[in-house]
Amino acid sequence: MSMLPIVGAALVATAIPVAWWAVSGPQRLGIDPSVALRRGARPTDLRDLELQPEGSARLTAPIVALLATVSRWASPASAVDRVEQRLAAAGLAWPIERFFAAKLLLLGVGGVAGVLRLAVAPSLAMFVLAGLLMAGGWFLPDVILRDRATARIETVRRALPDTIDQVTIAVEAGLGFEAALARAVSGGEGPLADEVNRTLQDIQLGVPRADALGNLAKRMELPELHRLVSAIQQSERYGVPIANVLRVQAGELRDRRRQRAEEHAMKIPVKVVLPLVLCILPALFIVVLGPAVMRLMESGVGG
Repeated sequence: MSMLPIVGAALVATAIPVAWWAVSGPQRLGIDPSVALRRGARPTDLRDLELQPEGSARLTAPIVALLATVSRWASPASAVDRVEQRLAAAGLAWPIERFFAAKLLLLGVGGVAGVLRLAVAPSLAMFVLAGLLMAGGWFLPDVILRDRATARIETVRRALPDTIDQVTIAVEAGLGFEAALARAVSGGEGPLADEVNRTLQDIQLGVPRADALGNLAKRMELPELHRLVSAIQQSERYGVPIANVLRVQAGELRDRRRQRAEEHAMKIPVKVVLPLVLCILPALFIVVLGPAVMRLMESGVGG
């Protein structure tokens, strides 16, 4: 019994650095060539770079690979596809293996913590707590990733109408579509600017414009963006002037943004009812009726 806390602490201490490396960033195993050159290294070729991994990579890479294999085997194919889509929507360049390794690692940490607590004080409540800890460790990365992807998509939705307006003005002024996109996001920051710049880079590398725009729509789970890309692709297919299409799409985007704002405004009274009933009205009743109740009680006691 006395060894359980020591074993649990050792497992947690081992899991923390592995989990940190698993989600620390998009770097692949080994030293990135640009990082190596900035450090002053003088590699002879790429083979030398691959044979010179960092110490942390040598230690954690096999563990992460094993955890990722087991975790992906336990996850259905639909879950893997959904994670890939959310990673793209969240703007994260993490390898999917690291994500699944982190899931399994957190599951193990939660299980160890729950089992140790159950061994110290066995009861049904502790058994349920152990199950909740394991489930929380498994689903926590999914929740974090979903929230980050949702927030990024919402940021893109808010910025899309103004950006399309700028693209429309630039196209009507005589610029080409790619030049208008570059002009619209040249001084901007945020997820939409990053995604548009990535699309422009794909076009510069030889990807057809329709395919590059389609990849942009696939990365972002945004219906407005899907409709915009479909309209642009159809205009290219049927020879419709793209300026007219952009003008119509910009007007529709502005209308949808106004409708969403009105919808959120209509929801505010409903959301205010609960705090009003639970917090404001009781305090108001105490302030208004409290003195009268106290006088009635005093008069009753005096009589």
